[in-house]
Amino acid sequence: MSSGPAGQAARSSVRPLTRAQPGVRRRATLRTRDGVAIDAAYDPGPGSPAGDGGVAIVLAHGFTGDLARPHVRRIAGVFAQCAAVITFSFRGHGASGGHSTVGDREVLDLAAAVEWARSLGHAHVVTVGFSMGGSVVLRHGASHRGRTEARTDAVVAVSAPARWYYRGTAPMRRLHWVVTRPTGRVVGRFGLRTRIHPHEWDPVPLSPVESVPLFGATPLLVVHGTRDPYFPVDHPRMLAAAAPEGAELWLEEGMGHAEHAASDELAGRIAAWATASWTSATAD
Repeated sequence: MSSGPAGQAARSSVRPLTRAQPGVRRRATLRTRDGVAIDAAYDPGPGSPAGDGGVAIVLAHGFTGDLARPHVRRIAGVFAQCAAVITFSFRGHGASGGHSTVGDREVLDLAAAVEWARSLGHAHVVTVGFSMGGSVVLRHGASHRGRTEARTDAVVAVSAPARWYYRGTAPMRRLHWVVTRPTGRVVGRFGLRTRIHPHEWDPVPLSPVESVPLFGATPLLVVHGTRDPYFPVDHPRMLAAAAPEGAELWLEEGMGHAEHAASDELAGRIAAWATASWTSATAD
């Protein structure tokens, strides 16, 4: 779902971070609960105004992305102006091991990244997911609650689907061909640099819209473009309506899909929301 620009592609005003630049202060190989090696990077950001480790944003990329992709690094660079940032490559992507399950076992990858943020001393962790990553942060928010180290304190889902098996748009029909057909998976591996698991889900995981009611009081922000060619605006509206404590819904006029279409200005607003969620939590 991040295979290329969708709608109007955003231009960057932030110098991307690469492996050779000093802005990424730490690299790590994380290990998930099912034993998959996950490539991850940590940028400490500008320093925490709140002390006690402050805010960390964990960025969950879309399908066919990885932590080194320019569009992921651009968004991470904007977030790093406000908070510490952890980026990582989902299984089957980039330098991580395993095969993509397109939103199922990726919850374990995100949990490992959140646990790493906690181990680095961050008291408030916000997960921000794009497209497939948006579905993952929603499912993770439902399954990791309470005082566990993998819990999230606030969730942002950008360009996320509400339900599984959606084929109502041409881009999603193409995506299903890539994921479900042997020839499509070859295209995914060599054309899109994504290794896709060959088996169907068994059992089918809880869908994003079924996950949101389990959030409890966890703050949720749903962001979606009005020109998203993958998922129409009924998806974000369903997600926001399902939140038991209410959710903020930002429908971005003219925006396309996921990281490619998210402007630096929008990324900055998302980072500001994430840091404001920390301020609200400490005030309560």
